[in-house]
Amino acid sequence: MMQILLSMILAFQFIQPVDISGNISISYKENEIKSVSRSDLVLHPILNLIDERKLEDLTEYIDTAVYKAPVDAFINDQNQLISEEKGFKLDEVKFTKQFYKYFYSKGFSTLDVPVQTIYPRVDSELLSSIKVKQISHYITFFNNRNKQRSQNIHLASEAINNHVVFPGEVFSFNSVVGNRTIEKGYLPAPIIVRGELSEGVGGGICQVSSTLFNAVDRAGVKIIERYSHSRKVPYVPPNRDATVSWYGPDFTFKNQHNQPLLIRSKVFGGQLIINIFSSEAIETNKKTIPDAPKKLPLEVIDY
Repeated sequence: MMQILLSMILAFQFIQPVDISGNISISYKENEIKSVSRSDLVLHPILNLIDERKLEDLTEYIDTAVYKAPVDAFINDQNQLISEEKGFKLDEVKFTKQFYKYFYSKGFSTLDVPVQTIYPRVDSELLSSIKVKQISHYITFFNNRNKQRSQNIHLASEAINNHVVFPGEVFSFNSVVGNRTIEKGYLPAPIIVRGELSEGVGGGICQVSSTLFNAVDRAGVKIIERYSHSRKVPYVPPNRDATVSWYGPDFTFKNQHNQPLLIRSKVFGGQLIINIFSSEAIETNKKTIPDAPKKLPLEVIDY
């Protein structure tokens, strides 16, 4: 409604016949994104009103063209700290104002796209300060000859690796890992459904959520939501598992400390290793948690 009102006000300011010939070249970093003919955006040929729907479509197109997602600082496989990268998005308010100005000017015009900076959640300075003190770890074991299940464990482990949980923030396994789909590389593997073995895409990721649960629980972090499988699983001690499903249970915990927590997760052979780090200033109340069994049964161990 406000855009329509703005359009009418501006249009009546230019009630006299306006030359709408010529194009507006919209560029970003000295590269043309799109060339727009003024006449193509006119709603009314006499009043020279801008068609708001067409302007909205143009704005969306430009935003998609210039958008760059920010990248958090992270620690690579060689334990090197890789710096963050800023992101950018279209400044829609400035773009709309500039576009109206250029639209009602004469002849050919070039509009340089205004953008807003998107800052990453985690920068190098923060990461450097919270990677120094290991406050907990947990290791579970799996049969890496099962390629489908191993693939799923790898992907879920990568999804939580380098994730930072800020003070007061609630970590959700489902939100961080996302939906487990074929398109993302997850493969069919055995899962537990109502106490029975079945097969589903992403089978095996519950070992990742269970390993993470034991790691953060050992550190004394506040567990918010955690459910056990409907039958015993072999990769953690009894009642030490955390089942997850995209349309079902989640595993969540809250960082009740005044320092951020850093999750480091990696797969080494048939081991899933999760370490929890923070700054030197953190104070924790660690819990005694039983280690995972190193020998898994030779039969079905794939859930």
